[in-house]
Amino acid sequence: MGSFCVAIFDLKSNRYSFNALLGALEKRDLIEKIPIYFFKDKSSLLKNVTELLENYNQVILAFSFFTTQLWEIAEIIKNIQKFFKSKRKKLILVAGGPHPTGDVKGVLNLGFDFVFIGEAEKSFPEFLRALKYKNDFSQIKGLAYLNEKKKLFYTGQPEKVDLNFYPPFSLKLNRINPIEITRGCPFGCFYCQTPRIFGRKVRHRKIENILKYVELLLKRGIKDFRFITPNAFSYGSPDGKILNLSALEILLKSLYELVKPKGGRIFFGSFPSEVRPEHVTEETIAFIKKYADNDNLVIGAQSGSNRILNLCKRGHTVEDVYKAVKLIIKAGLKAKVDFIFGLPGETKEDIKLTIKVMEDLAKMGAIIHAHTFMPLPQTPFAYEKPGKISPELLKIINKLLGKGLLFGDWKVQEKLAEKIHIYLHTRSL
Repeated sequence: MGSFCVAIFDLKSNRYSFNALLGALEKRDLIEKIPIYFFKDKSSLLKNVTELLENYNQVILAFSFFTTQLWEIAEIIKNIQKFFKSKRKKLILVAGGPHPTGDVKGVLNLGFDFVFIGEAEKSFPEFLRALKYKNDFSQIKGLAYLNEKKKLFYTGQPEKVDLNFYPPFSLKLNRINPIEITRGCPFGCFYCQTPRIFGRKVRHRKIENILKYVELLLKRGIKDFRFITPNAFSYGSPDGKILNLSALEILLKSLYELVKPKGGRIFFGSFPSEVRPEHVTEETIAFIKKYADNDNLVIGAQSGSNRILNLCKRGHTVEDVYKAVKLIIKAGLKAKVDFIFGLPGETKEDIKLTIKVMEDLAKMGAIIHAHTFMPLPQTPFAYEKPGKISPELLKIINKLLGKGLLFGDWKVQEKLAEKIHIYLHTRSL
């Protein structure tokens, strides 16, 4: 019987988080030393954990999840507690990701044994090493758990990781995803978890480090390259606000020279990342046209009201959005524009302004990506009312939807927003 193994609940929506952690384990030479298993649904998880418990003294069962997944995860943990009651001491339930980071006590109360707060590239390998050698957990920063008296014990703020030290994914396990090139966001929008999890200071992966992983992927036959960043055009910026056009062009040019001769393609400023409207300029658009292959840029407008943008601390204006869309369309690219409906403090006048902007942008040729505001833990808007779609807004949504000029999960998000609101006010599922 082996000492312990790691079992990962491997949902598609959480793969990027786990891939980064697996890259960190690879960096620390733990991939070969610790058996790792992946389970993609609830039934296979319960079935296979039963087998693992017969073969190992302990099984670390790891989850990473968003607030929108809370109910699914809570049900699984409830079933685990019930199903493995007699063997519960052999199971170590650990959680990380956006929701656990923002709702530490709530997640521990669900039945988790440990919560990894914020970035876990350093803390998770240290935790596994401590378990392997029976060392003390209390010295590992970024870890929270309930002590013997059922009181919350927090080991302290983890240090922000250097992206250049850690791989963006695990090559040995073939867990590949877009390359993370920037982490952190200086803007601190009141509805967003990103700056609360990763901090407001931007950290960039160096160009030579990015190219190293692009080259390794090319050798594996991968031809399409995408990038994870809160704001693609901020690459190389010292503060994430002021453009560093030189660094941005050097990155894109270097990627182009490496990828193009081998028949590869570069997608930059489109899914899974976006760009801020005020960073869409003639120069940044020219870089996309010259070096990248995407036919669209994703920009965040969020509201058609400057008053609401100010309330959210967005850091840009409605006029910036118009200007960005105009430049994108003029360059022959598609503009995909994010809007969040039902933001806190929104009045009927704000809704009218948003409707007008949406109609204007659609006439210009933009496509609207519709979202409903969801209160999320750890954000300044965590305890605000959930977003609601007004009748006036629904009318324009349906109109644009019928013309193929709008898409999104606003309906699902509206229902989830209500559930999240009730949970955050009661901490009861």
